[in-house]
Amino acid sequence: METLMSSAVTILDGGMGRELLKSGAPFRQPEWSALALIEAPEFVERAHDAFIAAGASVITTNSYAVVPFHIGEERFAENGLELADLSGRLARASAGKAGNAVRVAGSLPPVFGSYRPDLFDAAKAPEILDVLIKGLSPHVDFWLAETQGSTAEVETIRAVLGSDERPLWLSFTLEDRKDVDAIVSGSTQPILRSGESVADAAVKAAELGAAALLFNCSQAEIMEAAVKAAREALDERGFATPIGVYANAFVPKPENTEEIRANSGLSGLREDLDPPGYLLFARRWVDAGATIVGGCCGIGPEHIAELHETFHPRPVAA
Repeated sequence: METLMSSAVTILDGGMGRELLKSGAPFRQPEWSALALIEAPEFVERAHDAFIAAGASVITTNSYAVVPFHIGEERFAENGLELADLSGRLARASAGKAGNAVRVAGSLPPVFGSYRPDLFDAAKAPEILDVLIKGLSPHVDFWLAETQGSTAEVETIRAVLGSDERPLWLSFTLEDRKDVDAIVSGSTQPILRSGESVADAAVKAAELGAAALLFNCSQAEIMEAAVKAAREALDERGFATPIGVYANAFVPKPENTEEIRANSGLSGLREDLDPPGYLLFARRWVDAGATIVGGCCGIGPEHIAELHETFHPRPVAA
């Protein structure tokens, strides 16, 4: 099992989709970040380069939207393997420019849509995941199952990976449209979008052999509580699994709004989560025990540069 030094903070990259949009890459729903792979892959490599230049030591393949939910059943059947391979090659090319300083994480997304563990189909998921894994496999250093809404999803991913010996990082998305204030105050425990407790999910991840446990694509406010709950549960069972966080910058949506799906529109971004504002939260995550920090949707290279400068400051000249 891969481990990280507790005294070191590993810096991840940020959100690929919004960085592509900001850079002028082809971008629309429902293809989202996959459209650049299809029409202008040079933008994807530039985005990877920008995150590396900002200080990321881990970049994630742009394979999150290479699923039927985003690109359609027919296109996935015809081009899914090719697009997954391309996303891996582009990330590897960017990492190669940095020598051994940057690792490539193979993104394995929720294959039936973000934030919708209720749509998960354990019978159909392996076929989709198998395409992604085959396309990415030649290019990645480890696997990152991200924005997972339930333990059933990560159990399936672990099973589909089979005998692959590369480290597997498991990252859960949290319920963040209700009880946020109660979670922050400590009167309510954080949960996955499936309703499962963070404590139970953390233990399940460790039992599956996860080399790291992370929380992503949720409000920054609730991440500290998730780190603390996970650390406590893991310590009680004797697991030393590293914990990480990469929050999104979406404007919070109240519980009584219509169910949010990844293809329903472009969410607004918070003005208070500029690089200094995001850093304030990141410091709290690290103080709570996180040793891996990066950003999700809406968190760009400028945020990653702030994290890198804080947690890996340049030596002061004598």
